[in-house]
Amino acid sequence: MPFFRNALSIALLAAGACVAQAKPLVVCTEASPDGFDIAQYTTAVTADASAETLYDRLVRFTRGTTQVEPGLAERWEISPDGLTYTFFLRKGVKFHTTEYFKPTREFNADDVLWSFERQRDAKHPWHDQAARGFPFFESMEFGSLIGNIEKLDPYTVRFTLTKPQAPFLADLAMGFTSIYSAEYADALLKADTLDKLNSQPVGTGPFVFQRYAKDAQIRFKANPDYWDGVPPSEKLLFSITPDSNVRLQQLRAGACQIALYPRPFDVPGLRKDDKLAVLEMDSLLTSYVGINAAHPPLDDVRVRQAINLAVDGKAYIDAVFGPDAATQAVNPYPSTMLGYDDSITPWPHDPERAKKLLEEAGHKDGFKLTIFTRPGGGPTNPNPALGAQMLQADLKAVGIEAEIRVIEWGEMIKRAKAGEHDLVFMGWAGDNGDPDNFLSPNLSCAAVTSGENYSRWCDKAFDSLITQARENNDPEQRAALYRKSLAIFHEQAPWIPQAHPRQFTALSKDVDGFVQSPLGSNNFAKTKRK
Repeated sequence: MPFFRNALSIALLAAGACVAQAKPLVVCTEASPDGFDIAQYTTAVTADASAETLYDRLVRFTRGTTQVEPGLAERWEISPDGLTYTFFLRKGVKFHTTEYFKPTREFNADDVLWSFERQRDAKHPWHDQAARGFPFFESMEFGSLIGNIEKLDPYTVRFTLTKPQAPFLADLAMGFTSIYSAEYADALLKADTLDKLNSQPVGTGPFVFQRYAKDAQIRFKANPDYWDGVPPSEKLLFSITPDSNVRLQQLRAGACQIALYPRPFDVPGLRKDDKLAVLEMDSLLTSYVGINAAHPPLDDVRVRQAINLAVDGKAYIDAVFGPDAATQAVNPYPSTMLGYDDSITPWPHDPERAKKLLEEAGHKDGFKLTIFTRPGGGPTNPNPALGAQMLQADLKAVGIEAEIRVIEWGEMIKRAKAGEHDLVFMGWAGDNGDPDNFLSPNLSCAAVTSGENYSRWCDKAFDSLITQARENNDPEQRAALYRKSLAIFHEQAPWIPQAHPRQFTALSKDVDGFVQSPLGSNNFAKTKRK
């Protein structure tokens, strides 16, 4: 998922308003969610505010790992040919009761069918309601992958695939497969208020939505009927704080108990504070600059290669992340994952070679382009301003004049999906521990159509290789296919790969039960203040 996580006075007021209540858990997050209908979105901050709080899926990841375990399905069976998945659903699961919806029945197979068919069936009454479509479902080609979904009985559902899909079970643990209330959807359809699905969400998850003040805060309360145990935090509040410095001010002032994604340079100071703790881990994160290959002259591979040669990747890592906080990226995903190719080395910093390539491409005198970046900062881009300025200076050294445009996160995503950028700073957090999750949503031809492929690069050979890898259950064969695809990616240079950052979380020492996820998500279902 794209990774990005307003002010101190707002958070302090929010905390003051909670004084009379039983110790709320306040989390300083880095950005506003795109909405609460997670099937429409791919950003990590949106997943935290919806998939991780409000919804459940048939299967989920064991906390702190990429291991799949039962969720709304108690168990499952997979046919020997890998084409049929039968899920046996958990009984007694209740949907949220809110001021705007009172369920009359418990979760069952009808909700599973509704949640998938509205994304899969173009004739479904809810299919066209998603203003942005269903980016994961579309870029991962679930529409053609799932041949049929059957309700065998109220608590048994069978998926029949058109071809084997190695990561399918892990894919079902991703946010876009969250299960919605078909009863609630039917009520909204009858009232002609379909937009409320995105603003007044209802799920089966650990927390119940209360209210959202855009760019300020989101309030949740513990789900008293949660099937996996009532969360120990009666109240959960997200304080939306793009500036990392302000997040740390809030943490030290007690206005929040968890501050997500402190800048690596701030970590040593945080470790010296005896009231705070810092968690860190190697995560499945990649930061990169997408090069819009649909915009001439960026459609010329020589120009894209020249841009990579112009960039001093090591200097960028040292200045933006600091020592030991990130490794330089070469491939689209980290070295711990299947099929990573150690033989591919970073593009060297070679301005003279870059100039020669630009001259060969007919751009001896350079050209102009735009760089999109965002304010604030997150784990894949701790210092957006500095990073953009360094890229601008490197490009100027080879004759390319770049204009930096700082755009609010949600608006930047919208404009980048529309292809308005030339270069855009982006990051990705792996959603399921499989290489396909980095490649198909970000670099496939299908993802060009959905808008998630910010490079708008469609290479048929690359696309064929990652498709074959998805459909192959043999790890060695999959790895070989991925290595071939990574060689094409490197040569074609649709990105400037930047870093694989370590993930940091700062928290008060009175916080108990929080576990970092290698997938970059944050779940507070078991977290409380002591």
